[in-house]
Amino acid sequence: MTWIARLQKLLADQPDQAIAALIAWVRALRPAHYAIGGLVALVLAGAGLDYVTQPPPLPGYGQVRRQWQPSEAWLYDRNGTLIDSARVNFAARRLAWTPIDKVSPATRETLLQAEDKRFYSHGGVDFLALGSAFRDRLRGERGRGASTVTMQVAGFLSADLAAPGARGWREKLRQMRAAWALERAWRKDQIFEAYLNLAGFRGEAQGIGAAALGLFGKTPDALSRDDSLLLAALLPNPQARPDQVARRACALAQQRDCTRFDGAAFSMLGPARSLALDPGLAPHLAGRLLTKPGVKVTTTIDAQTQRIAIAALVRQLRGLGGARARDGAVIVVDNERGDVLAYVGGVGGASTAAAVDGAASYRQAGSTLKPFLYAQAIEKGYLTAASILDDSPVQLDTASGLYVPQNYDRDFKGLVSARSALAGSLNVPAVRTLLLVGVESFRDRLWDTGFRGLTEDGQYYGFSLALGSAEVTLLEQVAAYRSLALGGRWSPLRLTPTDKPEAPRAITSPAAAWIVSDMIADPNARAGTFGLDSALRLPFWAAVKTGTSKGLRDNWCIGYSDRFTVGVWVGNLEGDPMRAVSGTSGAAPVWRDIMLAINSAGAGRPNPPPRGVETRQISFASAIEQPRREYFLTGTAQTQIAGAPDSARRPRITNPVSGSVYALDPDIPMDRQRLAIGVSGAAASHRIELDARDLGAADAKPLVLAAPGKHRLRLIDLGGKVVDQVIFTVR
Repeated sequence: MTWIARLQKLLADQPDQAIAALIAWVRALRPAHYAIGGLVALVLAGAGLDYVTQPPPLPGYGQVRRQWQPSEAWLYDRNGTLIDSARVNFAARRLAWTPIDKVSPATRETLLQAEDKRFYSHGGVDFLALGSAFRDRLRGERGRGASTVTMQVAGFLSADLAAPGARGWREKLRQMRAAWALERAWRKDQIFEAYLNLAGFRGEAQGIGAAALGLFGKTPDALSRDDSLLLAALLPNPQARPDQVARRACALAQQRDCTRFDGAAFSMLGPARSLALDPGLAPHLAGRLLTKPGVKVTTTIDAQTQRIAIAALVRQLRGLGGARARDGAVIVVDNERGDVLAYVGGVGGASTAAAVDGAASYRQAGSTLKPFLYAQAIEKGYLTAASILDDSPVQLDTASGLYVPQNYDRDFKGLVSARSALAGSLNVPAVRTLLLVGVESFRDRLWDTGFRGLTEDGQYYGFSLALGSAEVTLLEQVAAYRSLALGGRWSPLRLTPTDKPEAPRAITSPAAAWIVSDMIADPNARAGTFGLDSALRLPFWAAVKTGTSKGLRDNWCIGYSDRFTVGVWVGNLEGDPMRAVSGTSGAAPVWRDIMLAINSAGAGRPNPPPRGVETRQISFASAIEQPRREYFLTGTAQTQIAGAPDSARRPRITNPVSGSVYALDPDIPMDRQRLAIGVSGAAASHRIELDARDLGAADAKPLVLAAPGKHRLRLIDLGGKVVDQVIFTVR
């Protein structure tokens, strides 16, 4: 290392020691060499000073603009309307870059007057301000700093120029040289614009955009002179107390009466305002799609439809009250393109989990999977819409014990048609239908229909899959029901226009999908369960299905017209059960309100029957149901419908139901508390055994008085084989 390099390094690392060493060297010279030594020292000192005060390279204005990243990202609807935003970068709070012409003239004038009143006349360094600062320092007075707007911008652009403790003469000279370089490369308006966007005003708020919105709830072009005075008063000390800010604003205003600033400062520095100009219509969708700072995402959402969905859900949840149900979600889809027109993941209110996206959360499906089960059974020819199903107690042996399905109202309807069983959401007929289709086959059909929560095999879900024991999301539900509206063709939903449409996959045959749609659109078929004038009945054609999960934790209503599919979920996101909420009092009113609103321009019309569907006028034996016009797959039509005779049905015990518990009443004579044994099917030659004791012929319908304890009742054929058994308890 040469001696010049050593001197430069010493000047850079320890400038005071280097200058002292240079002075000592000059003093050590002989008198004859003073002039030459002084000149050499002066040159070396100048070179060293130039080296140690060299400013860092600064970026150009264009580069600063390109590298600027807001902390927020913005969500727009299909028509370009801002619907929501989300903070993505938590390092600092800043909005989009604010051009200088978007800042009110009062703000520009006030800030310059307070920070650098000769900004447009100096070349980056205000020597008059430097002289005043030096004079105040000599007098021991406290004056304002001499840093110009340009010097501050240089500090914003290079962190080491504004590092803590950078107050020495060397750092000040570096700032001055950086300011001169900036003035040569940038225009004045560019420098001032950068200052307005890079300056910190309060807390983490950076830039005039974040300050105006966070402190005043305004945009920068709407700031008044008093607002600007308060902002200028914050700049020297962004963490100042309200009274300090008010006093400084008064001094800047140069007015006698400044009482207005006291209240304004307290209001400005009170609870933080939202840095959002959007209406906050889709916070859950914003959290899903806005992942990078500064991005502007256009969605398929229609702002008007979103407002309709929010209003309907808010109205219903307020009506129910937080003690009955706290949360809800809504999805509205355009059938033709699969565009999501409304995405409501929740509406806050009484919710204790408002940040959770109810539209994308996995919940038990309840009875909403039944249309896909019946569609598969009809498609395979196992059933028709007119087939008779037995809605009576049934018990099924499983690996974990007996499975005994019950209807929602704990009642049984006896013999019913498949149409009435599906429309009325009867559970036992659905389980009997699953026995025809097969659990594994039905599970695979649901997976093909987009239900990606069914990650286990059919054996895992068992017979309860017919009643919706699997977990699904509202998005999956709406996509699946849309496939029925499209004749059994499924494709993913679209949240943004950039989502490439996928070719629909044929999952259910068009004929089976159309027949099932007609079944769940039939108000007469569901009248036995829901009545004739429930929330499910609309003044135009619409197919709809409700569902309630085990323990009343979830309530669903999903349905479609020819144009739209609407799905609604109501429940409690924390998993606790709802109270006094049924299939038609929870989600259904929301579904009805939305369907009426979005179909107002054109009422829903049923699609014509596709090829492969034929109609017949049918009647039922024993007046099981009223005569009607029914739809069949071609080749499966019938005109006379009757239940299978007993001789064609498997013998089984119908009473008592396995698992029943009976209590003896001491106030009733014991001989009046006998239990009637009921059997069905071809049981004429069978016998009944209670705890290995023969009770006689099965068709004799014996009455039994069982002692307290657990009992086993068996139905035995002529060969001694047990064909059915139940276990019940007497207490």
